[in-house]
Amino acid sequence: MEKKVTKKHLITAALPYANGPIHIGHLAGAYLPADIYSRFLKMKGDDVAFICGSDEHGAAITLRAKKEGTTPQAIVDKYHALNAKSFEDFGINFDIFHRTSSKIHHETAQEFFLELEKKGAFTKETREQFYDDEYNQFLADRYVTGTCPKCSSERAYGDQCEKCGSSLNPTDLINPVSTLSGKSPVLRETSHWYLPMGRHEKWLKEWIEEGTLDGKTHHNPKEWRNQVIGQCKSWIDGGLHSRAMTRDLDWGVKVPTKDGEGKVLYVWLDAPIGYISATKEWAAKNNKDWKDYWQNEETDLVHFIGKDNIVFHCIIFPILLKTHTGYNLPVNVPANEFLNLEGDKISTSRDWAVWLHEFNEEFPGKQDVLRYVLCSIAPESKDSEFTWDDFQARNNSELVAIYGNFVNRAAVLINKYYEGTVPELSENNYPEIEKQLQGFAKAINEKLNKKQFRDAQNEAINIARLGNKFLAETEPWKLIKTTPEEVKNILNLSLQIAANCAIALAPFLPSSSTKLSGILGLNQLNWNELGSLSIVKPNTQLGEVEHLFQKIEDDIIVKQKEKLDSKSPSKTSETPIDSFKEDIVFDDFLKLDLRVGTILSAEYIPKSEKLLKFSVDLGSETRTILSGIAKHYSPGEMVGKQVQVIANLPPRKMMGIESQGMILMAENNLGELRLMRPDKKITNGATIN
Repeated sequence: MEKKVTKKHLITAALPYANGPIHIGHLAGAYLPADIYSRFLKMKGDDVAFICGSDEHGAAITLRAKKEGTTPQAIVDKYHALNAKSFEDFGINFDIFHRTSSKIHHETAQEFFLELEKKGAFTKETREQFYDDEYNQFLADRYVTGTCPKCSSERAYGDQCEKCGSSLNPTDLINPVSTLSGKSPVLRETSHWYLPMGRHEKWLKEWIEEGTLDGKTHHNPKEWRNQVIGQCKSWIDGGLHSRAMTRDLDWGVKVPTKDGEGKVLYVWLDAPIGYISATKEWAAKNNKDWKDYWQNEETDLVHFIGKDNIVFHCIIFPILLKTHTGYNLPVNVPANEFLNLEGDKISTSRDWAVWLHEFNEEFPGKQDVLRYVLCSIAPESKDSEFTWDDFQARNNSELVAIYGNFVNRAAVLINKYYEGTVPELSENNYPEIEKQLQGFAKAINEKLNKKQFRDAQNEAINIARLGNKFLAETEPWKLIKTTPEEVKNILNLSLQIAANCAIALAPFLPSSSTKLSGILGLNQLNWNELGSLSIVKPNTQLGEVEHLFQKIEDDIIVKQKEKLDSKSPSKTSETPIDSFKEDIVFDDFLKLDLRVGTILSAEYIPKSEKLLKFSVDLGSETRTILSGIAKHYSPGEMVGKQVQVIANLPPRKMMGIESQGMILMAENNLGELRLMRPDKKITNGATIN
């Protein structure tokens, strides 16, 4: 018998940064759609490698480690473990969840770099870069803050302004400040390896817009999402520039050359190669050849990402792969837009998020509900929004009332009339049922192949709607006494519809499909049986009947909304601030020695998440003052600012440091702190009356 030839697929999901936990925006953006697609292909019998892992290098991790008084390795160990468990508990079925701090990754990335260097992929250039004299190191982009030249935000980073979204270089910033010392950095020359992307504009344009590579058809660009094509065209039409592929850091993959001492690979050269090193690790453990997935032209490579990673996966990484030679380029990069939360953008810094590990703890056994809701509102072509009310409504009115209700009714009737044994289908008097099921099967396959997961799931849940409608119209409970043979036919067909639900929804709701398989007495689900009326065999004994889903009560949703409410960005000034304190006499106010001072320096305090240490010029003297504002202001933002200080408070020791005063701040009902400052510059030490 000739062996069936299966299609090979390499699916990657964006490497989550090991600097914090996973939230529902990450899930909706990359991991859930990638998991759905991987499960679908595997159920079809295709050969699939589903690859992911932690991105564990970069300036942000070293910055966090310095701030928390720990090591970068400790930071990445913590969040790699947390995120790996969160994904596993949620049912994201990676074939491997690897790490870029691993030995095999460092070796792979260095080998890749050397091959690119040998092929002349880089230019080595000496340019000026910001340097912190106090810390004696060059500053990576995220170590520099300042005023954005485009929107005037005072909290822009050296690589990007998070307020207006503009891409920046550190030297673009107005009044740049080092986030390490809080002082103005100086420019010093340093040498780096640059990727001259302008050399690649012609073939990139043809590959992205026409789907051709080296004169051959590579993929169908019409299947790519508009936002992906649009963003790539914008970059290319604006002219691609050289970008440094190395950094002056001590945390990361070391540049493996004699003149590379003190330098590491830029995270956007390092991280995508993590897909390759992870595939190597997986292949070695599973008796596979990793080259079959990266270097076999018959294998389809698909990257699942959020829209903020489009340029790196569609321009930079393809340049690196093609220049190296021998590697496949992606046939699709289905990037999603952003998921918002209760009327506002998800923000990790403001804790405005639904964290995956917390959801897993607070909603045990309800992972499929969140999968269903996130897929229903998937931001495939535009931003979408998650709300707890919608989460509850979709569970109660769709999963419970439609899908779960149909399955339960059909199984309960089999138990009631036939002691749980599946009756035979002697005659199909309802040919439209098979026709409709085959129509659903065709539509689901088409939409999954086109990565239209939201529409595919909707088609799948329509099978349950068909089942409910069929039972309601045939009313077997009324026919059991008059035409019992027809009831057998009806209930057999109902179980076949339920089995179709189990298959069609398995990529979306894997736990529920496993549970339903047990009820229907199915050992496994075969995707190729979707649309069939002979999945459940006659005389099969049903398993224990249980509800697939449970109703979510109001009090559970209220609790989640209250959890968000205290940090809600949507609260308005109509919400009262704390009530006023009791009256004091004027003499009490006069006891306060309020002064204006200028902040000379600012820095983080190791092992403290809240405190910043300031040196404040009060005119006649300079004082050390500690203030718990690290979550609201960076050291760089504070240097040079005039502030109001209570100067006659007794000294107080915190974290082993004596604080000699208090900087006045205003706090709103969201817990946000804002500086109290004179509207015009005034002499340091000036009294406030």
